Amino acid sequence: MTQVHDQPTATEDTHGSVVDEQNPGPFSYADLARLDEALTMSSKETGLRFTLYVGELAGDTRATAEELHSRSGGDTSTSVLVALSPGQRVLEIVTGTAAARRLPDRACALAVLSMTTRLAHGDLAGAIVHGLRQMSDAAGHPSRRAGSSAAAAH
Repeated sequence: MTQVHDQPTATEDTHGSVVDEQNPGPFSYADLARLDEALTMSSKETGLRFTLYVGELAGDTRATAEELHSRSGGDTSTSVLVALSPGQRVLEIVTGTAAARRLPDRACALAVLSMTTRLAHGDLAGAIVHGLRQMSDAAGHPSRRAGSSAAAAH
């Protein structure tokens, strides 16, 4: 382990922080970059806000995921939370009301199925990235969806 020593830029909050370079958690730095890119691209492509939680989901996992979604900030009606607890072997997807109109339960269930297959092979980051891409494809781009609805009405 490496201890962060007194540095001129350290604040009281970060002074003495410990960074464990041997065990960075479930994700490598490359994995974190892939996840960040996948979340950013999913949000840009769909106009929905995708968020990710990886960790323990206490008690009723669905209720915990819904609570995390409600506290995610911003307009939660257009947000999608992917909550994954590898230790519990639980994956929850929570959609806001507007997001659910573009990303129905069936599309989420297909993404979960695809993700669990990759998770079974130990590919945590790949499962998340693939699931985000699959949900993005299902939700589509907001302007394209509006255009196709208008064309179908005529």
